[in-house]
Amino acid sequence: MTLKLSNATLNALPENVGRPGYDRATLRAGILHFGVGNFHRAHQATYLDSLMNMGEATDWALVGAGVFEGERKGREILKTQDWLTTLVEQEADKSEARVLGSMIDFIEPGDAAATIARMVQDDIRIVSLTITEGGYFLDAKDNFNPAHPDIQHDAANPAAPKTVFGMMLAALRARKDAGTPPFTVMCCDNIPHNGSVTRRTLTGLARLSDPDFADWIEANVAFPNAMVDRITPATTDRERNILKEDFGIEDGWPVFCEDFTQWVLEDNFPLGRPPLEKAGVQFAEDVTPFELMKLRILNAGHAVIAYPAGLLDIHFVHEAMEHPLIRAFLRKIEETEIIPQIPPVPETNTNAYFDKIEERFSNPKIGDTIRRLCLDGTNRQPKFVIPALRDALAAGSRFEGLALECALWCRYCAGTTDAGAEIAPNDPNWDQLKATALQAKDRPQAWLEQEAVYGDLAGHAAFAERFAFWLNALWADGTKAALTRYVEGA
Repeated sequence: MTLKLSNATLNALPENVGRPGYDRATLRAGILHFGVGNFHRAHQATYLDSLMNMGEATDWALVGAGVFEGERKGREILKTQDWLTTLVEQEADKSEARVLGSMIDFIEPGDAAATIARMVQDDIRIVSLTITEGGYFLDAKDNFNPAHPDIQHDAANPAAPKTVFGMMLAALRARKDAGTPPFTVMCCDNIPHNGSVTRRTLTGLARLSDPDFADWIEANVAFPNAMVDRITPATTDRERNILKEDFGIEDGWPVFCEDFTQWVLEDNFPLGRPPLEKAGVQFAEDVTPFELMKLRILNAGHAVIAYPAGLLDIHFVHEAMEHPLIRAFLRKIEETEIIPQIPPVPETNTNAYFDKIEERFSNPKIGDTIRRLCLDGTNRQPKFVIPALRDALAAGSRFEGLALECALWCRYCAGTTDAGAEIAPNDPNWDQLKATALQAKDRPQAWLEQEAVYGDLAGHAAFAERFAFWLNALWADGTKAALTRYVEGA
């Protein structure tokens, strides 16, 4: 027998399922969050739920928000569950489930008027975001792109915005006019200097229509930088069925994740914040060393294993880690090309950090998919891989494996695996990527001429030569032969 998750069934859940130890009816809102996806619920919502179970942060409950039509389905599921989520933390030898109660409302996605009105209310002291790496309207150099059509729309129609940033601007203006202090904007996405990036996008949009207001935001709104980390795959029927069979819960949108979690945050919250340190959040004056370590070792590491695994028709991430060539490829590229370029991190051994990453990637319970890791290379490569490559080139250090990784991504985007299976579109720019990748089969330089990804690296002769070498090798001999050649140093 299974129980449908809701407030009414909380007390009837099996004894091995954790549940809110607080009265949800007494919670008051404090944070409006854009992007109520799996990562947010496995991360920020989980930290807040932990605090609430300690009797803390009861006036910092979450209100969800969104801008996309696709977010409506998730909202409807959560609404039928009274905004509750089942979180299942999985390690190789155990699985633990708990129900999160830290969200108390979710505004209809795309309802700009309602979203703005909620942000204007003075109980909202933090507006947070997990809108993916591609949601910040950046150009190839990670600067704000004012030419994007959605930005152009919001600049021309500030009272009827479409974007997260247009909605935040409208709310901040209304708060300013009412004499209400501005909320803190807290980015929780995997972007280098994510708070600074969010500030640039928000003020960049404001400057298109009201430069004085942009200056006011620069002077008055806080944007703390953060490093966030927890491997959290997408929810499928696999996860829903495991939850039913192992825990007796029917949840339309559960979250499965690893046991590991990390959040390093700058303490810059003028209107206050929850006591997150009590739930394990680390506050630091400068998040940069932590975020650089994570983005280079974990996120770039994901890309390193993703594309060879995709070309070899491997489905799960832990299965890729069981492949000796892929595992050896990851370790060699991390130890000889990526980690040597990472500056010291306070109280952290970067080689030990990588050992933990390797263990996390190998977790068979997570069910993380190679396809998820291969997704949206257009946005992820310039943020995670190319900076590591640039640092290696600037230092005159090794970059052979990074050149091979770039070639593997190109070969993947050609749209077929080594065995000839079709690769379904897996990038917002898939059609263009596929056409360019097929062109690069005969002229490798065509791939590097994607300035939005590689910038000026097409003109770096040594890198271009090694990229061409590896791409030609992949087409001629296949992925296994190329990995063997790199791993064995031939």
